[in-house]
Amino acid sequence: MPGNKRLGFLDRYLTLWIFLAMGLGVAVGVLFPSVPSTIKSMGDGTTNIPLAIGLILMMYPPLAKVHYAKIPALFANKALFFSNMLVTWFVGPLLMFFLSVLFLNGYPEYTTGLILIGIAPCIAMVIVWNELAEGNREYIAALVGINSVLQLLLFSIYAWFFLEKLPPVFGLNSIKLDIGIAEIAKTVGIYLGIPFLMGVVSRYGLVTLKGETWFNQKYIPRISPITLIALLLTIVIMFSLKGELIFKLPLDVIRVAIPLVLYFCIMFGLMFFVAKKLGAAYPETTSVSFSAAGNNFELAIAVAIGVFGLNSGQAFAGVIGPLVEVPVLILMVRLAFALKKKYF
Repeated sequence: MPGNKRLGFLDRYLTLWIFLAMGLGVAVGVLFPSVPSTIKSMGDGTTNIPLAIGLILMMYPPLAKVHYAKIPALFANKALFFSNMLVTWFVGPLLMFFLSVLFLNGYPEYTTGLILIGIAPCIAMVIVWNELAEGNREYIAALVGINSVLQLLLFSIYAWFFLEKLPPVFGLNSIKLDIGIAEIAKTVGIYLGIPFLMGVVSRYGLVTLKGETWFNQKYIPRISPITLIALLLTIVIMFSLKGELIFKLPLDVIRVAIPLVLYFCIMFGLMFFVAKKLGAAYPETTSVSFSAAGNNFELAIAVAIGVFGLNSGQAFAGVIGPLVEVPVLILMVRLAFALKKKYF
């Protein structure tokens, strides 16, 4: 990552810091219950303001680094792009559906929560994982933008199919979910629209005022540390909010985590080797792999809370999602570098 030298020590042991941040968050949630209560109170509807700020700050530096004019040229490899769309929008939702049915048989609320995650491809933290793994930031920005538009168009249709029409085929109860496009647009706007706008304005505004050399050599190194610092602080907040729950329902956490771990690993591995087979270079291979593996937990959680309630099993499964995603995908970052050495 450009600008990494200032964060050499933090970057070198990032996996360790992430696990320490997770432990610190759980400890804060258990030992100081007033802290998560205060954080929870700082919300607007289904959006938690501290978490939203953390996610926006995480994504801002990578999006400011994007050379947006280069994006159209990246889609010369049409096979790679359409393979990513196929894996993300067809394989992913089906895989999550079958994993949730297989591992959570008898827990219909948790099954529904995971299905909601599976039908919402990632539009936020995938940018951070891609940056840490040295993927192509222009490609991931384009994929995230396309997924956001498709999410607005398809989420309600996917919810109808995967929750109302498909479950009865396997002897499960159908669930009618009425989700307005406004709710979907709100989460997309907050978690992606704001940092995208900040990134575009920064790049074109500052380059015009100060020149591209100053922007690349002075500004980018100054803002680069924000991503990792915001990531660690966000992890502490996320785990503090659910620290008490992790201790109260440890078996349920593990029960929900198993299909999620399998999902992340299968999606990442499948897309990585498909991209390699199609002759993609490492940066693009990494970008499409993280794009396929990540999910929009913000939207899934917002829908689960809005439809089923804050204390529902669906919401519980939703919030376990990012708690599992963080350690698994940081390990996928390490795996990406290992695969880079072996195959590239």
